[in-house]
Amino acid sequence: MTGTQTKFKAAMVQMRTSLSVEKNIETASKLIREAKDLGADYIQTPEMTNIMEQGRDGLFARLQEEERDDALAAFRQLARDLKTYLHLGSLAIKVSNDKAANRSFLIDREGEIVTRYDKIHLFDVQLAGGESYRESNTYKPGEVAVTADLPWGRLGLTICYDLRFPALYRALAGAGAHFLAIPAAFTKQTGEAHWQVLQRARAIETGSFVFAAAQGGRHENGRDTYGHSMIVDPWGRVLAEGGVDPSVVIAEIDVEEVAKVRARIPSLEHGRRFEVASTAQERGHLHLVGKAS
Repeated sequence: MTGTQTKFKAAMVQMRTSLSVEKNIETASKLIREAKDLGADYIQTPEMTNIMEQGRDGLFARLQEEERDDALAAFRQLARDLKTYLHLGSLAIKVSNDKAANRSFLIDREGEIVTRYDKIHLFDVQLAGGESYRESNTYKPGEVAVTADLPWGRLGLTICYDLRFPALYRALAGAGAHFLAIPAAFTKQTGEAHWQVLQRARAIETGSFVFAAAQGGRHENGRDTYGHSMIVDPWGRVLAEGGVDPSVVIAEIDVEEVAKVRARIPSLEHGRRFEVASTAQERGHLHLVGKAS
């Protein structure tokens, strides 16, 4: 599905989220207004727009349920005021006494919530130098992949660590997504190694635009994030890329490029599913089990 409008401007808001929800609302709102002034029709903020806090006690002291969340209410009003599509890359939202959701919100021009997406793949890793993350201690994983229709085409919603699981993006493209949203708070260590190549790979594999607003710099809680918010076209070309500091990254998007690239290399149509043989004689061999990818 594509809309009658084929061109629009997409803007990525790069932040350095602090421990203060109020400060983060103010900072994000200023950058969102800047993006609108630059002509953006779709504006995306990064993962953890409302707070960057790794400690459970500190986080839950500030968390609110969705219906009471100050940041969500403020951004819904801002989308209404600016008459723009606003995609909150994610907010930390309280869902129970001991769990939060890492939840994206797509908000329309009237300030209504079009859809929500809870991050499926949680970042439980031990990096070099003692850098460690255990998101599953605090967050409840999502269970459903989500798409939503924009006036220009269909958007597939993901968050940060989801980037490393290509089957999710193939499924979203198979469900009609022209644009893949990958808002993130990538660590500096992993970002320097993998950020750009993974963003370009997801675009190339699916013939989709990639929109990736990012956190960047040294945060109040001591975490270092990579920044480099990106917009990538379906051929894998980087249309726009930020640095480390808070900023707005913007590019014009032509949704017709998706069909052109997918016609040139129709890999979504050619994909096959395989199962790995488990018998001693066949071990290590792959067997075609269907045409669906």
